[in-house]
Amino acid sequence: MNAEPDQKQLLHLVIGGELSSLDGVTFKDLSKVDIVGVYPNYASAHAAWKAKAQATVDQAQTRYFVVHLHRLLDPEATKP
Repeated sequence: MNAEPDQKQLLHLVIGGELSSLDGVTFKDLSKVDIVGVYPNYASAHAAWKAKAQATVDQAQTRYFVVHLHRLLDPEATKP
């Protein structure tokens, strides 16, 4: 899960849990939010997200998300 030394580290967070409603992104119980982990690039975060999303496919109210932490930490670096 380590980034290659010559690659720029773009941190991503994968989280998920049961939502209050399928119409929004409000978690039903914040104490039960599943913090899957922080990843050095989108590809590894996407793989973790996909595994969790597929494992909970039968739980209709459960959703997982990839949060682009690098955009929050350094907004200027991601502008075109």
